[in-house]
Amino acid sequence: HNRAKSSCETLQMFGDDTENQREKEEKENNKLSLISWNVDGLDPEEQPERARGLCSYIISHSPDVVFLQELIQPYTRFMKKRLAANYTFIEGRKERYFIGMMLKKSRITLLDSEIVEYSTSRQMRNLLVVLFKGQKLCLMTSHFESCKPNAANRMIQLRLVMKRMTKAPDDVTVLFGGDTNLRDMVEVGLPGCVCDVWEQLGEPEHCRYTWDTYVNTNLDHRYKSRFRFDRLYLRRAAREGVPQLEPDSMALIGLEKLKCGLYTSDHWGIYCTFSAL
Repeated sequence: HNRAKSSCETLQMFGDDTENQREKEEKENNKLSLISWNVDGLDPEEQPERARGLCSYIISHSPDVVFLQELIQPYTRFMKKRLAANYTFIEGRKERYFIGMMLKKSRITLLDSEIVEYSTSRQMRNLLVVLFKGQKLCLMTSHFESCKPNAANRMIQLRLVMKRMTKAPDDVTVLFGGDTNLRDMVEVGLPGCVCDVWEQLGEPEHCRYTWDTYVNTNLDHRYKSRFRFDRLYLRRAAREGVPQLEPDSMALIGLEKLKCGLYTSDHWGIYCTFSAL
């Protein structure tokens, strides 16, 4: 009798574990995790170790989606050797430096991608747009024109992105991320249907500044500055009954120096999670 009771308890415990595992998997399936990072591939200093550092962050966080800016071909070749088994790579250009996206194969199946050129860009900047099979989700990444004097070009690029986001079908959720190079006070104006994910999360101070030359000494700038250059923008699906993507958390990554004494990039990366409701 005791032996039979013990067996029943064991089966019950196994059943509970199975149910817990099923619930955990369902929760994970309703999550989307994302990294957005300007990886500063143009800086020749310690490129191999910095590329290894980038791969290590991606492996440890295992995001569903990765937005990358300032890629160069040696970086993408290096990353593909280590990560191509798990990720699909889409590149916004092949020559010089460019943007790119990585999609976890076990979670997301690529349907189509489009490269949109910025006609006024003097710095080879463009927009990468990606759609997914079986999912009402559009992801976009870009690297807006750099430096303070190029604010007018930046605003043209921002307006193009916002137009793309607002004109998407109302049953599609649109998520944009990248290095916007936007200054906080004078350059930002968003349509009412688009939210800044950092603001939506309550403007957490710990991930305000993605560009911080007080702390990040990779380029040893003489004049110190802090900006929230790297941003995520979300346009929720407008149609009733369509699952919504809601921001859960945001953190900065790349805050640890590598053995070579440099950080992985002169920007911090953004790691963000979302829930599908």
